[in-house]
Amino acid sequence: MTKRPIIIDTDPGIDDAVAIAIALFSEDLDIKCISTVSGNVGLDKTTFNALRLLKFFGKENIPVAAGASQPLLRPIVDASEIHGKTGMEGFDFEDPDMSLLRKESSIELMKQILLDSNEPVTLMPIGPLTNIALLLLTYPEVKPKIKEIVMMGGSTGRGNCGVMSEFNFHADPEAARIVFKSGLKLTMAPLDVGVRALISKEVSEEIRMMNKTGNMFYELFSRYRGSSFETGLRMYDSYAIAYILEPSIFETVNAFVDIETKGEYTSGCSVIDLKGYLKQESNATVLLDADPEKFEQWFLKSVKKCC
Repeated sequence: MTKRPIIIDTDPGIDDAVAIAIALFSEDLDIKCISTVSGNVGLDKTTFNALRLLKFFGKENIPVAAGASQPLLRPIVDASEIHGKTGMEGFDFEDPDMSLLRKESSIELMKQILLDSNEPVTLMPIGPLTNIALLLLTYPEVKPKIKEIVMMGGSTGRGNCGVMSEFNFHADPEAARIVFKSGLKLTMAPLDVGVRALISKEVSEEIRMMNKTGNMFYELFSRYRGSSFETGLRMYDSYAIAYILEPSIFETVNAFVDIETKGEYTSGCSVIDLKGYLKQESNATVLLDADPEKFEQWFLKSVKKCC
């Protein structure tokens, strides 16, 4: 069976670590590289964390390259109050071999991988969209080599960073707008899905005893301030990889999506026109809901495949 080629663009990040692990151990995916971006913490830390994760998983053969250290136009914001000052506090990882970091930028590496690929590649950005916007602006010739972009970001309602903005889009609204104007096939896993498909305390305990990856997840989420064991864990970035591997979990809708960049109080808001008020053609598939039981079972099965 031919594996699906995929590039992960990420800002690890506790929930990023979970999504990366599931992707790395999937029999259906061929991870071409991991591209890092400033987001949950600064670029130096997200890059260090990506390399730490690959060492932990025994996957140091996968290329890692660093991308944008700041948003296109805005001051840097981060989510260290949620993920801790290192981005992955709560587990004692071994230090990685920094010599494995690619010398070229992740934008250059992604361009080369795309142009060299014999088949279109899926991009999975689970952080701010700065790198993806820069790739599309700098090298528009790669667009025919992109199968689709499946991202975690945005919200159909309220935000978790601004009043109406989810963190990834809030951190770089201009980049998000460029991606949604790209004409590429887009799928958006918004914040709201995380409220509907939770990992229960009981399942968290089961995962803890499953393998070393499950134990690592448990220790990281013990320090995570985005949700709790008692109320259920929201695996935001995992919804993107879940959609790629098991789309039947989700209810989706095709809609026109744009990103607010000029609002005084709403910058970064994802405007999702579910009722056609704006009279614009749909440019994205949006995940609206998830089957909680299916997601939980898929999640358990996926973690079992990890080391």
